[in-house]
Amino acid sequence: MKYAFRNIPFALFACAVLAGPVTAQTFPERPVRVVVPFPPGGSVDVTGRLVAQQLSEQLKEQFIVENRSGAGGNVGSDTVAKSAPDGHTLLHTAPGPLVINQHLYANMPYDPQKDLKAVALVAVTPIVLMVNPKLPIKNVQDLIDYAKKNPGKVSYGSAGVGSTPHLAGELFQNMAGVELVHVPYKGTAPAMNDLVGGHIQIFFDLLPSSLPQIKAGRVRAIANAGLERPKSLSDLPTLSEQGLKGFSAASWVAIAAPAKTPDPVIAKLREEIGKALKSKLVLERLADLGSMAGTADAAELETFMTTEADKWAKVIKQAGIEPK
Repeated sequence: MKYAFRNIPFALFACAVLAGPVTAQTFPERPVRVVVPFPPGGSVDVTGRLVAQQLSEQLKEQFIVENRSGAGGNVGSDTVAKSAPDGHTLLHTAPGPLVINQHLYANMPYDPQKDLKAVALVAVTPIVLMVNPKLPIKNVQDLIDYAKKNPGKVSYGSAGVGSTPHLAGELFQNMAGVELVHVPYKGTAPAMNDLVGGHIQIFFDLLPSSLPQIKAGRVRAIANAGLERPKSLSDLPTLSEQGLKGFSAASWVAIAAPAKTPDPVIAKLREEIGKALKSKLVLERLADLGSMAGTADAAELETFMTTEADKWAKVIKQAGIEPK
């Protein structure tokens, strides 16, 4: 009996070692909760449900979207960060909770670097730079010249402080050497209305929501903010092509898991999400939304997230945006 008791710890250790691969092979063992830290109906929610549907079909288990909004995405993200690290609770989010909010909120309930692990970049949505069509501005250089002649009198709108369009405007000021006035709105719709009405002169916004106004001639698109031209506006040059070399601003959505989720489970998730991002359903729907499929490749994802985090941290610091 003494011999048997002495070997119990070894037996438990052996079981623990063997349990890892089995857990990965049998994942998911129950429905997976996909937390979207923003309200239903927005672009983050739409892509979250699209990917959840595809993963449900691939893995023959339900991936259920749950909206938990608040504090710029921090509420839902904190829920995931503090969940059991077994792959059955995931975060589907825009950039804020992963690379921006830690520079905007004085008391973050979680640490994005220590408490969450990026699993895959789901989609990238282009941002377009627009002006009111009554202005004598046809391209980026026209805008820079106009802003320099009218320092502090040219305003640009955004969906709110810390939103990607807001930071795109700050990046533009830094790189172009101009002084603009930021006007934050509660959402993109009122900002677009004021651009059309001439109450603001400039607006960086996501391409899908802007395209109808652009095509109707109510606003004038002068540049794509990303490094590449999206198919839906392939004739519109990027800011980088128009003189602001390296300018890159886009919105994106990514999936993350609690940081201590076992590597084999992360690998399984990346494999399945990678398949989903190549599926006809997902590719066609993302194209309809004006977005491009991302990547589940670990090395590419790490490079992308590091670049985004460093870029926006620098922009926020240079702009002097204070934590709230």
